[in-house]
Amino acid sequence: MRITVPRVLGALVLALMITYTFVWAPNLVDSQAAPEAPGLGPIPEHQPAPSWVKERAAAAPTEVFPPAGKKFLGIMTAHGSYDLAPLDEFSRAVGRDPSVLQFSVGWADSPFDRRLFDQVAKRGLMPLMAWEPWDFRKESPIEEERGNQPEYALRHIIAGRFDDYITKWAEGVKELGYPVAIRFAHEMNGFWYPWAAQANGNTTDQYIQAWRHVHDIFTRVGADDVTWVWSPNRDYDGSTPMQSLYPGDEYVDWVGLSGYFGTKGVEEYKSFNEIFQPTVRALRRFTQRPVVITETGAVDFDGRKAEWISEMFRQLPENPDLIGVIWYEARKEREADWRIAVSPAASEAYRTGMGDARYDVKWTFKATPQHSVEQTADPPKSPAPPSAPSTTTKPPTSTAPARPTTTKPPTRTTTRPAGSRTPTATRTARGGAG
Repeated sequence: MRITVPRVLGALVLALMITYTFVWAPNLVDSQAAPEAPGLGPIPEHQPAPSWVKERAAAAPTEVFPPAGKKFLGIMTAHGSYDLAPLDEFSRAVGRDPSVLQFSVGWADSPFDRRLFDQVAKRGLMPLMAWEPWDFRKESPIEEERGNQPEYALRHIIAGRFDDYITKWAEGVKELGYPVAIRFAHEMNGFWYPWAAQANGNTTDQYIQAWRHVHDIFTRVGADDVTWVWSPNRDYDGSTPMQSLYPGDEYVDWVGLSGYFGTKGVEEYKSFNEIFQPTVRALRRFTQRPVVITETGAVDFDGRKAEWISEMFRQLPENPDLIGVIWYEARKEREADWRIAVSPAASEAYRTGMGDARYDVKWTFKATPQHSVEQTADPPKSPAPPSAPSTTTKPPTSTAPARPTTTKPPTRTTTRPAGSRTPTATRTARGGAG
């Protein structure tokens, strides 16, 4: 075959098309899935409470959140309160705002900024901060090494290395003027974070000590209007036993769980109940604290995303232990797009499900967290709701041991558990997305 200019040009065009299809385009998809967050600008030197905080606090009724027999619905996004555009898109798609917005803040580069909370509270949503003691910018791309950040090992938190940082946050939270929730050091029963029991030479006893140390600083400062959310990953083969990591009911208000349908390499259909109920039963062996699904989502394997959402809403009334569900409204990899707003079928399924009266829950500036589900039943017509818990008394003490024997965790697995999220480096401007 003669080499001619048209043939050479054709070969070059073909090569460029192949390169674009298999090299450039996938990277473009990933970059489009996680645009850089705009940020909030420089942190003001002084951050007094805006006038609207005092006005709303004065007018707000004191209510249990959520009321007995009801469940709140929330979302978490890739950039959280740094960028509320995904919240707007979600709310338009499903017909109304959720009750809670969860956002991530990493310790490495995030000084206290009340605007992170104010943006959410002004919208009428409960701010729930996932507080992450690590530097997400240094996370390893190797799965089994993601938790290797020795500078954030639990022993350093216990020894007081971060006390100044924690104290400044506690002082800032105290001055907010409304209640917030803090999900500290989550998914500790895995291996993929520096605070996990299977990373950095940590022990289960050290996790409990670190949790109590942080909590005690908030108590000492007087930052009492905090709902503390202890949030493991759902149980999986190789996970650290949850009870060995539990700080005790006097240090925990809600128990959170992470679990997903459709993560990379896990295409078998599992319903909401199949994912969460075994772990909830395990939790009930050592605590009666209310359970919140702090992260969940579904991908559209075999076109079943809308079906999974509809089934979730059908199964939620069967779970009186659960008081809330937070959807991860984000796309983290090409294989894992959990967003509802991008799918008309998923949006309609969610809109229909949340239309039930049991999910019509309002957060207020004087909300007090529901502390027990023992008297709660679904649907809401069952027994009369308990009175609001006192804000001046401690909840009952856990049946968990005060300090479990110091033990090394079991050998970690190097495969992410089925139904758990595989995080990537998609982050907020100053915080991690878990």
